[in-house]
Amino acid sequence: MVGGVLMSSWGPPYMAGHTSRPQQAEARRTPADLLQEMMNLGSETPAGRSRRGCLDQWTEDFLSAAIQGRQPVVEKYLSDGGDPNACDRLGRTALHRASMGGHLAVVCSLLDRGADVQSTDRLGSRPLHWACRGGRVEVVRALTERGVDLDARDKEGDTALHDAVRLHRGAIVKLLIAAGGRHADQEPCKISQLVLAVLQEGLAALEQVKQWHSDTMEIRRRVEQLREAGQQASDGRETGEH
Repeated sequence: MVGGVLMSSWGPPYMAGHTSRPQQAEARRTPADLLQEMMNLGSETPAGRSRRGCLDQWTEDFLSAAIQGRQPVVEKYLSDGGDPNACDRLGRTALHRASMGGHLAVVCSLLDRGADVQSTDRLGSRPLHWACRGGRVEVVRALTERGVDLDARDKEGDTALHDAVRLHRGAIVKLLIAAGGRHADQEPCKISQLVLAVLQEGLAALEQVKQWHSDTMEIRRRVEQLREAGQQASDGRETGEH
């Protein structure tokens, strides 16, 4: 550490203390739920880490750069022979991090250099899951074009399409369904028809709610009219008595 700057033997100096964490609002359920689950899993050593159970600074800088979208750092690491599939203690690779951050250029660089599009973290989530949760449409598109398994499920049994539907990522839902039908060498996305049915049922339910609301407002309007008519009749009787 020199003057607050972390010196790296493989390239330019990088400012220390700039490691960012993934946005917890992108979590599948609630930020607190996912954070706690990841913390619980953090004590385990995921496959792909060094036997010492820790990462060297070279790789730490690389993983930090991926989620921050610092492509020159990522490119330097890969050019110097770094492992594109290195992961942190939660099993998240640089591709996971860049996908959740929406950094398309970094995602493409990693894929071009051999990053595994099917890699899973400690929760069984793939880069595609994280891109869907974050609403990263262009990253989702890039991953689907590289042959990602659209039907892969995380430890909760959810596909990326499940996440997209749950989080109301309409553009991504359409993209995934279209991708499932486009790959001639792959089976169409097995849950596409189910999702379409769910969406249709949801729209039907919405229409029913809207109709119920309309009917309720009409009833309230008529009740008000009857109340006003009753009040006027009462006022008329009182006037006649006087």
